This record gives sequence, C-alpha cells and structure tokens, in this order.
Amino acid sequence: MAFVIPQQEGAEKKTTQMLINNVKGSLDNYRLNIGHYPTEEEGGLLALVQKPEFENEKLGAKWQGPYVKAGTTFEDAWANALVYEPADPEFMQAGDPPYRLYSKGPDSLEQTDDDIGDKETQEEAESIEELGESTDPNLIGDE
Repeated sequence: MAFVIPQQEGAEKKTTQMLINNVKGSLDNYRLNIGHYPTEEEGGLLALVQKPEFENEKLGAKWQGPYVKAGTTFEDAWANALVYEPADPEFMQAGDPPYRLYSKGPDSLEQTDDDIGDKETQEEAESIEELGESTDPNLIGDE
C-alpha cells in the first residue's frame, strides 16, 4: 500500500485544476474562431492540437491553432485522460458551456467525490429538483 503525502495530493489536485482551466480557455478560443466547441467528429480535445478535417473549407480556414502549448497532454496528475464530453442539457444551468471537462481524480473512477472539474451527478440533479419543488409559488411575494 502506498501512502501519499497530503501536500503532494493537494499539489496534484491543484495542477490538474490548472490544466483543466487552461484547456477550457483553449476551448473558448477554438469556439471564437470556429463558431462551436470541438465535436467528437473533429477529434474532441485533439482539435486543439491539430487541425481537423472540416467539410466546409471556409470553416477550416478559421482554425488558428494549435490552441495549447507544445507538449501539453490532456492527462491529469494521475496519468488519466481528461474527460471531454457534451453536457446533458437536463443538468445545464445558465452560463454553462455545452460540454463537461473533468479529471477522474486520484481514484480514476468517473462520477466519484474526488473528480476535479465539471461535475454532473445525479445527486446534484435531485437536489436542484428538490429545491424547485420546495418553493411554494403561492408564498412568493406574499410576506
């Protein structure tokens, strides 16, 4: 059994969060140039590194990448690939991007408490629903 020094684990989490924030900025730059975030057909996060083959030549001419620094890997501090996937519209809130970007964290399992980045769990969805149900529309403004 390996013991991880708490400071090291904290540094790994911070490093991973910084990577996620940098990739999010790169995704935003891609969207500004192309008009949308990279799709799975375009290679997902790899579209930030190498120009995808676009059906529309004009769209391809807008690609101004690479959008990340040379040598950037899309792996967290535990050598797990970052997860980049479309967001479920059911869980999206105003201002959320149409994607989820996160690390599986130290346990390498998706949708667990140690995930880092955009989280979308059933518990959060249920708590949002419960909050909406607990508001009695008859009480609003009648205090």
